[in-house]
Amino acid sequence: MKDLRVLIIGAGIGGLTSAVALRRKGFQVDMIEKDPEWNVYGVGIIQQANVVRAMAQLDLLEGYLDSAFGFDFVEVFAPTGQCVARVPVQKLDDRYPANVGISRRTLHEFLGESAKKAGATIRLGITADAIHDDGNEVSVRFSDGSEGAYDIVIGADGVYSKTRSQIFPDAPKPQFVGQSVWRYNFEKPADVDCLRSYEGSIGIGLVPLADTLMYMFVTTPEPGNPRYPREGLAQAMRAKLADAPPGIREYVGQITDDDEVVYKPLERIFVEGRWHKGRVVLIGDAVHATTPHLGQGAGMAIEDSVVLAETLEHETSVEKAFAAFQARRFERCKFIVETSVAICEGQLGLRPPANQAEAMHKMFAVTAQPI
Repeated sequence: MKDLRVLIIGAGIGGLTSAVALRRKGFQVDMIEKDPEWNVYGVGIIQQANVVRAMAQLDLLEGYLDSAFGFDFVEVFAPTGQCVARVPVQKLDDRYPANVGISRRTLHEFLGESAKKAGATIRLGITADAIHDDGNEVSVRFSDGSEGAYDIVIGADGVYSKTRSQIFPDAPKPQFVGQSVWRYNFEKPADVDCLRSYEGSIGIGLVPLADTLMYMFVTTPEPGNPRYPREGLAQAMRAKLADAPPGIREYVGQITDDDEVVYKPLERIFVEGRWHKGRVVLIGDAVHATTPHLGQGAGMAIEDSVVLAETLEHETSVEKAFAAFQARRFERCKFIVETSVAICEGQLGLRPPANQAEAMHKMFAVTAQPI
């Protein structure tokens, strides 16, 4: 298909990469984002070889790697603090790193500028109040009173997707998995040159983001999904690390700024039914939000953007394009969600502990396959 008018709802990672991918195909792209400030929390994210490949397919790789810290190993530490393994990570292309760590703010800014340069229009502080699909086009009434007509609408508006609720009111709702994650940025010492993963009663990791920046993530059981007030959040995170291994203990005293602690309950959703209705389709966390145990949540959204642009270009109708998109993405995304949640439930004692090394090895094999 050619000359499609596309509305993307949500200007996060999946929405922005979709905007770039669709503009590369020559489609007209409008985006709306409900946050008038277009903020993103300021810690980091791990992205793996399949994301590096997808960024190359989007013709974004050079700027992406310039903004990130690449690494080819994962170090595993025992609860005593001893490094027990330095494991090489599978590459998909020897010219590029196997993994990257990147600041979420840096990634957000890079993708936002890339979408604008590609020719997408982005309006902030706007939502879609009504979506009407008459079979030939989609009429949208926006929260500022304006209206628009589009050939397709893409819901990239996250785990609490309003678009999902509008087109599939009976779709499943996000479920809390019993764990939460705490994140905090630190100055990176020179010897932290890859992901460091610490085994123990809680999950802890250090991820390099730049030559002088890294972040720590901590996953903790949180029965009942408690809410922690902003004031005192740093103290609460320090308390969670009271029994941390020696390699982590040295950083605990640096956790002092409540506003810099990012605390997030972990939720999951996987829509087993159709991901589209008529001319409206859902991508990313709107249909397959996962926990971070495999580090693939954003990666799946980025892959979605590549595949959806390809199917819209090559198929002869919107229905065929959306069906082909889901067919290519369904099993891969389901594997990521289910395997990540299985690791989480093993850590919580809800099932036998998962062999995380085996799960990671299988994940690398699955994501190495073409998308």
